Amino acid sequence: MDRSVRSVLPVVAFFAVLIGGWQLLALRVDSPLMPEVTAVRDALVSAGGDPLFYESLGVTVLRVSLGFLLAFAVAVVVGISMGRVEFVRRFFEPAVLIGLTVPGLVWALLCVMWFGISLANPVVAVALSAAPALTLNIYQGTRAMDGDLREMAHVYRFPTRYKLRFLWLPALRPALFAGARLGLSLSWKVIVLVEMFGMSSGIGYQLNNQFAAQDVASVLSWTLLFAAVMAVLEYGLLQGLESRLNRWRKVAAV
Repeated sequence: MDRSVRSVLPVVAFFAVLIGGWQLLALRVDSPLMPEVTAVRDALVSAGGDPLFYESLGVTVLRVSLGFLLAFAVAVVVGISMGRVEFVRRFFEPAVLIGLTVPGLVWALLCVMWFGISLANPVVAVALSAAPALTLNIYQGTRAMDGDLREMAHVYRFPTRYKLRFLWLPALRPALFAGARLGLSLSWKVIVLVEMFGMSSGIGYQLNNQFAAQDVASVLSWTLLFAAVMAVLEYGLLQGLESRLNRWRKVAAV
């Protein structure tokens, strides 16, 4: 069997079992709350052709992007500082630990109460949810850096821009991408909660409307489309960028 076929076969088998199991359960339950696969398919096609989905998706992606960029900027500064200065590490460590343990639902509720339906609501909620995980990854990446390289850059008095381009960015790149994946996965979950509770637009708001109508097929179709787009952005765009930036490692290994 071809290697590519063997790698895809488990994924195909998983979805076949999932869809088949859902269909059997739907036939047995025979309830509007457990729609058949054909009903979900029809709702999926309908939602995919609805301009409202793409309008809502654009609003949600914009909010996530702003919140994630804010979290990323804060995490880079705090994470590198924690890795280099012991006092800074001890100062921010409790905040990072608390941030990692607080559920995204809590940040969503607090930001709705603090900011209402303004743009600050989803942006701050996403930033608060993503920043701790990003900070921890960048801190660990900073601690793992080769101390001899930092000392060499200091001895030869490299300009700051050279240190950033040729020392810090290459060394922290794995930590940055790992943190970005984790931060984005948290951001998607939080933004839907925020939009459900306190916004009048976006994917979460539309899901809440379908929930109020008890339309399970539409809830599933919007969720599947949203998940598919997010998977493309995370694993397609982000992994593609990471592979392109890491090509020099493969060349160096040869």
